[in-house]
Order: sequence, then C-alpha cells, then structure tokens
Amino acid sequence: MRGPEILLLAALALTACDRQPEGKPVLRTEIGSGKALPVGGKASGAAASASPTPAAIPGDPCTRSEFEGVAITDCIADPAKHVILAALGQPPYRGYAKLKAAMGDEAAKVAFAVNAGMFDGEGKPIGYFVRNGDRRQELNRADGSGNFHMKPNGVFYGAKGKWHVRTSADFYSNVTDRPDFGTQSGPMLVIAGKLHPEFSEDGPSRNIRNGVGVDAQGRAHFAISEGPISFGSFARYFRDVAKTPDALYLDGNVSSLWDPVAKRMDARAPIGPMLVVERKD
Repeated sequence: MRGPEILLLAALALTACDRQPEGKPVLRTEIGSGKALPVGGKASGAAASASPTPAAIPGDPCTRSEFEGVAITDCIADPAKHVILAALGQPPYRGYAKLKAAMGDEAAKVAFAVNAGMFDGEGKPIGYFVRNGDRRQELNRADGSGNFHMKPNGVFYGAKGKWHVRTSADFYSNVTDRPDFGTQSGPMLVIAGKLHPEFSEDGPSRNIRNGVGVDAQGRAHFAISEGPISFGSFARYFRDVAKTPDALYLDGNVSSLWDPVAKRMDARAPIGPMLVVERKD
C-alpha cells in the first residue's frame, strides 16, 4: 500500500473514533423572537469536576458549566432572596408561554421556572403534588415500570420558607403537615450523600435530564443538562459539584427551563407540573 493511502486510512480511523453519540436537541425559544434554537451537548466524558463556560449574566440566578463532557445549567434558588411556587393550571398550561400569560403582571417577579415531576397524557401529575397548600394529587407509593417507579423515588417540597428533598418512604413516615408546595418524581439521584443504588457509573441510557437538590445552606439547585447525560454522571454533579446530600430526578427529554434574564424559554414538548422561583419583594 502506498504512503498517501496509508495516511488517508489513518485519518479516517481517527475521525470515526472521535464521533460522539448525539441526543435530540432542546428547542430554546428566544423570548419575543419566535425562533427555536438547538442546544447541543457532548456525550459524557471523564472530567472530574465542573469547568465554567460562558460568563454569568448579571442578575441571572442560572450559571452554566461543563461536567464530564456535558454542559449543565444550574439555577439556584436562595431562600433569602426567593420563594418557590408550584404551577399547573386547569387545564394544565403544558408550557411556559401559557403560564406567563396566566400570571399577568406577576410574571415580572419570575427569576426562573422549571418543569417538575412526571405526568400523564393530559399533563396532570402522576405523583404527589401540592400547590399553595392545596393537595392536588396524593403520594404515589405504587410499584411499576419506568423512571418514576425506580425506588426509591422522592418528593421535593417546601414548608415555612425551607426546602427539602426526601425519599417518598421517608416523606410518608415523617412529614405530617401539609407543605406549601410539593412534587413527587423519581428516581432519587442522591440519597444521604450516596448515589441511587440502581445507577451504574456511566450507563448507556443518556438523555437530557433535570433535577433538584438542596445544599447545606438551604439553597435549591435546579440543574438541567444541555445535552444527553447518564444517570450516574448527572447524580455525581449534584453530589460533587452542587454538593447536595439529597437530590431528585425531575424528568428526561422534556426537561426545560424558563430563564427570563437570559431570554430563554424552552419549548421542546408539552410539560406538566412546574415550579416557579420568584424574587421576593
């Protein structure tokens, strides 16, 4: 075989090795533009910690970094600065545009909003859901298939200005008073500082994912991956970077974010329950 042919084959081999699996892009809508922009991400790699990417926008509670080869946006709700409200609508809003319209002038207070918990075909929650102290759905303790039923699953809730993540079993046994808001989803990502026992280190299931955890300062970290990520890698982000001893998976490919400061309003697919983080007056 001649020299030029050897060089060509070597180049082709290197190109093939560098290819990364692709996930379906989130559709990001720039508010007021009507344009949908794809948000990509690399398959997870081997980096040990998060590396900052573009500089944060002043006043934006959301920051973006790269963790194990995937860009992750982490929006932090601080109890000293924010309140958290659950939102659904009757019928369900199914997206941030309708939520914003329903809020009217109150929408100016929104720091950010996320989809929060799994739902049926109509957008109604399939697990525990409380809005303004009104329980719309009871705690779901049933066994079944799918991510929601990957026990232990859990509940993210707030009461008396404090926010918590508990396994559903712990919530059932120990929480007796109705919280101000609450949503159930699953599986848990981190439980008392340890990853969910069913997770492999970096399994083959990779999707866009979002979740929530509460750190030692009482702040809630709402993280969303900007590309496909494994459960193991996503859970490690909460344990090692956000440093939340307990964290809950919220959803997969429909995961979305409304970040008004960044003029971001994801509209990938119809969603169900939402959590709205508002600035305090």
